[in-house]
Amino acid sequence: MSTARYVHWQDGGMWLGYLEEFPDYLTQGESLAELEGNLRDLYKDLTSGEIPGIRRVSELSLG
Repeated sequence: MSTARYVHWQDGGMWLGYLEEFPDYLTQGESLAELEGNLRDLYKDLTSGEIPGIRRVSELSLG
């Protein structure tokens, strides 16, 4: 099973979040469980290769 790190917070009655690898793509849910489901769907969309121009965060070794 693979995993992906995400950032989330509650704002009013909604949970908001984004995948660390794709910080430009925010999603939301009425519960934390719904947010996690939306994040899974978003990850599938962003990694499918069908959407052009996806911006990602990566790590560069400088040593």
